[in-house]
Amino acid sequence: MMTLSDILAHLDLSAAGDAPFGLSVGHVSLTVHAPEPLRARLIAYFGETITAPGGGAPVHLLEGQSLPQEPDWIDWQREGGKSGRKDAVCDLGAARLIRKVRSGVTFVQAPGVAIALGALADNESTVINFINTQVLNACLREGWQLAHAAAVTDGARTLAISGLSGGGKSTSILRMMDLPGTQFLSNDRVLIQGGPARALGIPKHPRINPGTILGNPRLHGMLSEARKAELRALPPADLWELEEKYDLIVPEVYGSGRMRLYGPLTDFWVLNWSHDSDQQTRVTPVTLADRPDLLNAIMKSPGPFYQHASGAFEPNGNSPDPAPYIEALNGVRVCEVSGRIDFDAIAAAGKALFHA
Repeated sequence: MMTLSDILAHLDLSAAGDAPFGLSVGHVSLTVHAPEPLRARLIAYFGETITAPGGGAPVHLLEGQSLPQEPDWIDWQREGGKSGRKDAVCDLGAARLIRKVRSGVTFVQAPGVAIALGALADNESTVINFINTQVLNACLREGWQLAHAAAVTDGARTLAISGLSGGGKSTSILRMMDLPGTQFLSNDRVLIQGGPARALGIPKHPRINPGTILGNPRLHGMLSEARKAELRALPPADLWELEEKYDLIVPEVYGSGRMRLYGPLTDFWVLNWSHDSDQQTRVTPVTLADRPDLLNAIMKSPGPFYQHASGAFEPNGNSPDPAPYIEALNGVRVCEVSGRIDFDAIAAAGKALFHA
């Protein structure tokens, strides 16, 4: 049976180059070893979080390399009723192998080991997610909780917004970015911790759908005139469902200094609205312990890459424990956003919140 030692002996770590770069997110530091031209593209993407390499946990990106042999893969169970094969795993004692089924990109995860193999340059977003996962893992081992949320902050107040996938949280958060004084904290993953409540984002720029772009004049330049005309001709329901992702690089659209990955967590909204509703959009305070349906929209499994402090990997099909989330959100004003989907209404509520 293949072991971690067999894999490390087979791989050529030196192929990642001799010019690593540092990445600093809050109190977490990484040292990323990457070959060119991937290295330059990652440095441009991570921007203000780049530092000189200084002893952070290592990440090796090995373009074109592969495992010494194919293991017996087991499909990773997807959460939230999603279908289709996305990830597969194979546990090797203290190590876990993870395979992205569609791209074939493979990862080796173990204490002190974070290696990506395969066609990395063609799957840059997957590589970025892997790097950010190392930040998540470090924080989760310290007792932070992972929320499926986007967030903005002004340094004194931080608003996180959750909802089912495709529920409009990215569009809502970007409307908040039009408010003077706000800074982007995170698009899809927010780490939360109590005593007092605080939020930590990861350096992942929003990946947005065309409907988000069309609905915000600031973003119109991300699409050609011809593509905008094609999209405007679609029925609204088809446009809402369209999965066609675009990277919104925050400094390019909003200017420098508009990202801040840490803030005191003061407010948390859960989108529970609908296109079919004829009710006015409302933002109503709730007691989260009494609303497990809303809590389910907040909680996020750490996924197959997570290795607990005990050394055990996250079990396949495991669900998050609600109790630590309720504790982490103690003192945070949690609200349900209900009624019809109306981004102008939620932008007005955000303005009232930040400019009270």
